[in-house]
Amino acid sequence: MSKNSIIKGTLVLTAAGFLTRIIGFFYRIILSKSLGEEKMGVYQLIFPVYSICFTLFASGIQTSISKLVAAQTGKYGEKDCNNIKRILRIGLTCSMAIALTLCAVVNLNADFIATRLLAEPSCANSLRILAFTFPFCGVTSCINGFYYGIKETTVPASTQLIEQITRVAFVMAFAMYIGGGDNMITCETAVLGLVAGEVSSNLFNVISMKLRTKKNKGNCINTPREPHIFREMMKLAVPLTSNRLLLSVLNSVESVLIPIMLRKAGYSASEALSIFGVLTGMAIPFIMFPSAIPNSFAVLLLPTISEAQAKGNEKLIGKTTAIAIKYCLMIGLLSTGVFIVFGMALGEKIYGSTLAGQFIVTLSWLCPFLYMTTTLGSIINGLGKAYITFINSVVGVSIRILCVIFVVPVYGIKGYLVGTLISQLIISTLDIVAVVRTIKFEPNLVDWLVKPGIIIVGLGYTFYEVYTRLICRFSSVMSNVLDIGILLSCAAVFCFLYIVILRMANLFNMKEFRQ
Repeated sequence: MSKNSIIKGTLVLTAAGFLTRIIGFFYRIILSKSLGEEKMGVYQLIFPVYSICFTLFASGIQTSISKLVAAQTGKYGEKDCNNIKRILRIGLTCSMAIALTLCAVVNLNADFIATRLLAEPSCANSLRILAFTFPFCGVTSCINGFYYGIKETTVPASTQLIEQITRVAFVMAFAMYIGGGDNMITCETAVLGLVAGEVSSNLFNVISMKLRTKKNKGNCINTPREPHIFREMMKLAVPLTSNRLLLSVLNSVESVLIPIMLRKAGYSASEALSIFGVLTGMAIPFIMFPSAIPNSFAVLLLPTISEAQAKGNEKLIGKTTAIAIKYCLMIGLLSTGVFIVFGMALGEKIYGSTLAGQFIVTLSWLCPFLYMTTTLGSIINGLGKAYITFINSVVGVSIRILCVIFVVPVYGIKGYLVGTLISQLIISTLDIVAVVRTIKFEPNLVDWLVKPGIIIVGLGYTFYEVYTRLICRFSSVMSNVLDIGILLSCAAVFCFLYIVILRMANLFNMKEFRQ
């Protein structure tokens, strides 16, 4: 796969990712105002359960389908319909069996999970509803894995959009016509929206797959039947699932412990849930918003690196790695600059929460390390060394858990934020060391880091003066909508000027993706 093809696929996924996140932000604004900070914390507590279950029924299986399909198309192209169909059919069977089992387990044990594991009994009904998404998520993930394997991103990208649009439309319609308005949205209603979104995106996915199969039916060729597909899939899926399961469990433990340890720091149960809700439901989604680009890049890097390695094309691996690191650093630096300058205002104007603004500013330093880790992890996994990313991730999440247990009770949420920054820095360093030892490429830190950093500092200082000292003086006489419009416009101009200056300095060049 050429780097030009990678960037095209990345652009499709990125566009869908940004649109999805924009819709999601409007949705989160509505949720935050309707649920309040405490209920938002309760709502966020169900996602550790979802994360663990998704890892079991989809995560490893999706990646194994992607890699096996990529390897098969590398041999015969997409005309090898029989083996590719068998790969997808086996993956779907395994995923559905696990998903249906977990759906039953969570439904039957929702009270126990909510009370004993999440320490929040009010989560029980939401968990019961959430469990119905599992089978639909499993099918969608497997089909998306197939599309990633053949380097087609249009259907997975469309699936993201359909899921998000349906979720928001369902919740708003439910609230307006049944609940009596958006102020009547409950946690259960929000989870029902998740189910509606997954069902709609799943239907679209299945129909698209059937139409594609029908269209390509006449192009199939007779190829040797690949033996042991199930065994090969399990060899890939079981270690991946096991590794990611441990990480999901550790991340879930971290999420559950945060409200508990905040109570030990002197906060009431309501205050602890409110802080947790603001952090995970408001601040972190902002920090993760720009990650649509590195996430999309990472999805396509894994099969591409795997294919290049199978062909012994070390030159392509090195060039692709260099470009990935360069642009993840540039995006990360831009995100840090935007959130430092505008983070406080974003939290206050959009969510009406000063605490959210403080969290956004503090976590802004995560961006370069967070985005680069996503991409480096995909490269390492593509080389068949998933154990390295697993070990590095375990080290990172273990540091965060230790901070939650020993630092948060003393210093409150600030202790967790500092621990998160240290943890991400360590993970990034370990991933960089692993990549440098494995792949030959020529890093250029002056062009990748120093020059973009100087540009960000200059722009940041300028926009800080313009926005915080001039615009904010007149905010009291402006409507909230106009205030938010000016804020977002300033942030957009900041990003645009950064890209223009990078282009003028020849630090950003589309020719790199065509070589």
